[in-house]
Amino acid sequence: MNFNFKKLMSYYEPHKKTLFFDLFFAVVAELIAVAIPIILRYITDEVIFFERDVAYRSIFVLSLIIIIMLAIRYVCTYCIMYYGHLMGSKIENDMKGEIFWHLQKLSHKFYDNKKVGELMSRITTDLYEISEFMHHFPEAILSMVVRITGVFTVLCIVNWKLAIVTVWIVPVVYIYAIWIIKKISASWKNNLDKISSVNSQIEDSLTGIRVVKSFANENLEMKKFKAQIKISLEAKSKHLKFWAVGFSGIFSLLLLYSPFLIVTGSILTLNNLLQLKDLMIFVIYEFILIGPMFEFIDLIEMMGRSFAGYDRFIEILEIQPDISKNSEGFEFKNVGGSVSIKNVIFRYENTAKNVLENFNLSVKAGEYVALIGSSGAGKSTVCSLIPRFYDVSSGEILIDGVNVKNIKLDSLRKSIGFVQQDTFLFSGTVAENIKYGKPDATDEEIIEAAKNAYAHEFIMNFPNEYETYVGPRGIKLSGGQKQRIAIARVFLKNPPILIFDEATSSLDNESEKYIQRSMEKLAENRTTIVIAHRLSTIKNSERILVMAGGKIIEEGTHDELLAKKGMYTEFYSFL
Repeated sequence: MNFNFKKLMSYYEPHKKTLFFDLFFAVVAELIAVAIPIILRYITDEVIFFERDVAYRSIFVLSLIIIIMLAIRYVCTYCIMYYGHLMGSKIENDMKGEIFWHLQKLSHKFYDNKKVGELMSRITTDLYEISEFMHHFPEAILSMVVRITGVFTVLCIVNWKLAIVTVWIVPVVYIYAIWIIKKISASWKNNLDKISSVNSQIEDSLTGIRVVKSFANENLEMKKFKAQIKISLEAKSKHLKFWAVGFSGIFSLLLLYSPFLIVTGSILTLNNLLQLKDLMIFVIYEFILIGPMFEFIDLIEMMGRSFAGYDRFIEILEIQPDISKNSEGFEFKNVGGSVSIKNVIFRYENTAKNVLENFNLSVKAGEYVALIGSSGAGKSTVCSLIPRFYDVSSGEILIDGVNVKNIKLDSLRKSIGFVQQDTFLFSGTVAENIKYGKPDATDEEIIEAAKNAYAHEFIMNFPNEYETYVGPRGIKLSGGQKQRIAIARVFLKNPPILIFDEATSSLDNESEKYIQRSMEKLAENRTTIVIAHRLSTIKNSERILVMAGGKIIEEGTHDELLAKKGMYTEFYSFL
C-alpha cells in the first residue's frame, strides 16, 4: 500500500481554523456527556438527604443546569456536523484540484494505457470516501479519547478496582480493529478497481453509442456489461465477507461487556467491595463508554474504504510525467519555424518494433511540406514528436536549431498549431471553442478567426450564432463545421508552425474544399506539415515526402514524383 500518513495529514493544514472549531465543539459535547451522570449521581446520592425545601431548590437548579448543558450539546452537535462536513468538502476539493492538475501534466503515453472511466472513478468515488474519513476521523478520535478518559477517571473515583477490571474492553476492541482495517482496506481496493472497470465499460459503450446502434449490437454491449458487473459483484462479495466477520466479532465483544460488568460488579457487591448505587453508575457509564465504540465500528469501515481510495489516489500522484516541462529551459520568442529531425528512432511503450528507424527530415521556415504513406508508416508519429507529445527513443528534433527537449514545454506547444482528423470540441458554445486558441481574445478577434477559417457564414445561420451550444464533443455540428471551428481556433492561436494530421480525410468533397481553402490561408507564411490520404489536398505542396516502414523513401514535387513512377504514382493511381 502506498500509504503516506504525513501527506494525508497535510491536507488539514489549509483548514486549521475549520478543524479547530470542529474539534472544540466535539470536546465540549463529550465533556457534557460525561458530566451529566455525575450530576444525576449527586442528586440521588446527596440532594435527596437535604432538607425538603433545599432539596427541591437544588433539584430544580441542577435540572436547569442539565437542560442548559443539553442545549449547549445540541449547538455543539450542529457545529460538529457543519464544520466537519465543510472541512471534508474543502479537503475533497483540494485533492480533486491536485489530482486534476497532475493529470493535466501527464503525457500521451499515460493516456494510451488509461481509460477516462477509470480516472473519473478515482476523482469522484475514491476522493469522496477519503473526504468522508478526513472529516469524521479527527472528531471521532478526539471524542473517543475525551469520553473514554473522562469515563475511566470518574469510574476510578467511584471504584478503581472495578474500573481497572472492566476497562479491558477498550484495548481489545482497538487491537482487533487494526487487524480488521488492513483486511477491509485491501478488499475494498480490489473492489474499487473492479468498479473502475465497470465505469470504463460504460464509458466505452456510451461514447461509442452511435457505432453500437449502427451495428445493432446493443445485446453484445449488455453481455459485456453483465460480465463486468459479475466480476465487480464477486469483489464486493469478498469485501463484505471480511466486513461481516470483522464487525460481528467487535459487536460480540461489546455485547459481552454488559454481562461481564454486571457479574463482576455483583461479585464485588456481595463481598462488600462495591455499593449497589456505584454499580448502577458503572452500568450508566457503560452505555456512555460503549456508544463511541459502536461509532468506531462505522469509522473502521470508513477507514478501510478511505485507505483503499487514498492508495489509488497516491498511485496516480506518484506517476511522474515522462515528458519534462523543463521550466528552466529556453523560452521561445520570434520563432522562425524551421524544423529538423535527425537520426530519430522511436517505438511506443510495450512494443518491440521501431515505428521510426533513423528518420531524417528538414523543413525550412515557411515551407509547406506533405507526408503521405500507408497506415502505420509513421506519419502521425512524426507529427506527435515535434510538439513532444512523446519523446524520441534516440536522435533529436530541432526547431530553429534548438533541441525541443531544451525548450520550455508550454513555450514549445504555444508555437505549434495542431489540427487533427478527429476534431475535439468542448461541450460549450461556438465562441468558447474558438476562444480556446486564445483565452483572452475579444469578440472581434473570434469573428475574424472564424472568417479566416470560412466558418463565419454557417455560424451566423445558427439560431444563437456564436453562442450556439455545440453539444458534447461538438456532436451537433457536421464534420466539416467542426474542422473549420478547429482551424479558427488555430487562427486565433496564431502559431508559426502548423501540423495538419489528415484534417480532411473524413469529409465530403464540398467540406473538403472549404477546409482546403482555410488550411491554405492559415498556412501562409508559416511552416506547415500536412498528412493526407487525399492527394488532391497536397498536390500544390512545395515538397511531398512518401513514407514506408518508418522512413522516407521518395521525395519531390507532385510532378517530380509522378515522373519517378514509384510508390507515389501507385498512390495516385488509386484515386
